This record gives sequence, C-alpha cells and structure tokens, in this order.
Amino acid sequence: MEGKQGDSSLDLSHLTEEEQTSILQVVQRDLELRRRDEGRVRTLEQRETNPTHLRFLSGAWFSEERSKRHHNWMSGCDLVHSTIRHRKTKSRGQFSGHEEENGGLVVMTETKLINCNIYLSGSMMSLFSSGDFGVVEVRGRIQYSLAYDNQKEELQVKVYRCEDIAAARKNRSDPYVKTYLLPDKSNHSKKKTSVKKKTLNPVYDQTLRYKVRIGELRSRTLNLSVWHAEPLGRNVFLGEVEVALALWDWTCTQPLWQDLQPRVYLSPDSISSRGNIMFSIKFIPEGYEGGGLPLTGEVHIWLREAQGLLSNKGGAVDSFVRSYILPDASRQSSQKTRVVKRSISPTYNHTMVYDGFHTSDLREACAELTVWQREGLKTHVLGGIRLSCGTGQSYGEAVSWMDSTEEEVAAWMSMIENPNHWIDATLPIRTNLCSD
Repeated sequence: MEGKQGDSSLDLSHLTEEEQTSILQVVQRDLELRRRDEGRVRTLEQRETNPTHLRFLSGAWFSEERSKRHHNWMSGCDLVHSTIRHRKTKSRGQFSGHEEENGGLVVMTETKLINCNIYLSGSMMSLFSSGDFGVVEVRGRIQYSLAYDNQKEELQVKVYRCEDIAAARKNRSDPYVKTYLLPDKSNHSKKKTSVKKKTLNPVYDQTLRYKVRIGELRSRTLNLSVWHAEPLGRNVFLGEVEVALALWDWTCTQPLWQDLQPRVYLSPDSISSRGNIMFSIKFIPEGYEGGGLPLTGEVHIWLREAQGLLSNKGGAVDSFVRSYILPDASRQSSQKTRVVKRSISPTYNHTMVYDGFHTSDLREACAELTVWQREGLKTHVLGGIRLSCGTGQSYGEAVSWMDSTEEEVAAWMSMIENPNHWIDATLPIRTNLCSD
C-alpha cells in the first residue's frame, strides 16, 4: 500500500472496528518482517567485508533504485502511522489521562509504532484500567534500550531521556517514567524513574531491573509510560510505548527513540492469545516396550509450565490445566493438574496418560488442553490448545473441535511419526476454541 506524501493521513472512519483491527494486524506483521530483516542485515554487515557483495546481499541496491523511482511516495506503514498520530486525543476509543497512584493501575491497549521501523503493538495496559482520561494531548518521544544479563537472569531497561513531551501545567511538566512487565501489573512489576522538575525534555539515565527467566520474555510485554507528578492530585498521563519482547532483537543494545502514544481501549474479546503453554507429548504403540507391553497404545502428555498467563484483571492468577481426548468428552476422559496459586508463569510438571489407542485412532482423535483460572469457588477458562490432524472430521463426521492450527497439527503429527519419543512444543493459549 502506497500513498502520496501530501496525504498525511487516511480516513478509516467508514470501517468497522473489526476491519480496522485486521488492517493493523497486517501492518504489524509487515513491520515484524522488516525488523527481522534489519537483524539479518546487521549480521551481514559484521561478516561481509566486500562492499559490493554486501550491497547485493543486504538488498541496499533495491532500496536505492526504489528511492529514485518513488521519491514522492510514502509507504503504507508511514501512512497508517500518520493517521494514528494525527487523531484527536478525544476520538472514539482513545484516552489520555490520569493515573490513581494508590489503586488505579493503568493498563492500556493501543496501536503504535516504534519510529515506523519495528512493529505495531496494542497497549495491553488498557485491559486492566478505567478512569477519567482526556487531559492532555500526547506528544514527544522517549529514548530507551533493553538488555538481558544471562548470568544474573535480569532484564535491564535503561531509560535515557524524553523529548518535547506535553505540558501538563502552564507550559511545564514534572515527568517521570513508569514501567510494567505485563501481564503482571502488580506492585512487584511496577518500576519508576525519579521525577524531573519543570521540564519538557527530561534526562534520566536510569536502569530499571527485572528478575525474569529469559524463556519467559517471549510471553511478556514491556510497558513504558510517562507521567506528570502532581503532589496534591492525580498524576497526569503524558504518553506510553509498549514492546512485545517476543519480537525484540536482543543483539540490539543501542538506545532507541520511540514516539509516545495515547492510550486506546482494547476490548478483551480481541485478545487472541492468553499466554503460552510448554509441554511434551509421546505415543507408545501397543507392545512397543517388549513383552507385550503396553497392552494398548498410550498417549503421554507432560504439562510442564505456562508462560505469561493473561487474565481479565491482570496480575498473578490461580490456575490449572484440564485435558480431554476427544471425541470422548466424558468425565472418564477428563484429567487435570493441581492448582498453582498466584503465578503468571506457573509450573505444573504433571503427566497425563491415556491408553486404549491404535495408531489409526490418533488421526481421528484430538487432545484438548485448556487453561483455567480459579477465583474463590468459581472457575473460568482462559484458553487452550487442540492437538490433532486438523481435518475437521472424526470417524467420518464433521466436528468443530478438529480445528487445530498449523503449529498444533505439526506437534501432533510429529508425535505420530516418531513413536516412543518425546516431542517438545511451546504453543499459544488461544481463545478461539470452537465447540459443538
């Protein structure tokens, strides 16, 4: 998608929210691919000493030719970004405002870009927040860098400075930067810089640290928000950025500038994944172990852990996993793990064993694993996965639960094709499980 530079924005008002979301998802994928290519080029620059070869392998020659032919055009990414940046603060679904320090944790969902060169991301913080927004129009940018210390198992977020931020009070602000490692919005996850008085261009040079395993980072989102500190009232929201750490290039440790964004409401119904689940599966055919054992084929499901569980309220949850081997949805088919309390990344370390299988049965069956949250005496499902061949049919009948994704099919087929071997997988806990 391309547009002339004179057109600084697109009119998307005639589209439904679902259509606008679809457009943003496409742009997000485009920017993710751009960022991966930047990492590839960075590696080439370190290895390739011949400038001519580097120009060819990196694709620089194509960029040069394109700039000659289309110098009056802007990319679709820039056009969408321009549209988002020039929306009025009080337009539908957007909010920009106050934070209540003693309770109102602002967790927001917004579509935003990192200098239009990295990716588009929604603001997860809006899922957990409500309040009186619309005080100042967001402007300016923030400079930060990310690094991970493997020895200390520590994420290091260095906040350098902000530039040209909004004035909260009579041409001045007393700004500070606050971070959360979402979906954890607890006080344990909240970090802050110092407050800089009477400036729209604060310099911090402070490092905020999180103790977190590197394997958990792919299910986490870093939220950095800028606030004006109001001693006798509620602090004023000045803008935010969010970084999906699953997409971050950890070889990049240089400071990065990113435009501050207003907060836009994200509906919980639009969330496609509630975290990741790590597991291993194995099929042992009848008599495979010798001596006629096992008597029938067995499917072993080793549930290891979940990562970055996202509840409707955010923060740590009490959770467990329940399993069925469909089409048998009876109580006899149901197995579940113990409840792991108050954890965003719970370790279950539980193995389910199902017997009575022939190899041919596996192509007609589906292992459904659902993650549940317990709140007092109530439980509700967060999401799950379905491991099957994804054919849409079972024993000749059309069924809705044979709806496995490509990743889920790949794990199941690998188990079938490699009997008596553990198949390791990490899959997103999806929220769109169909049911009959």
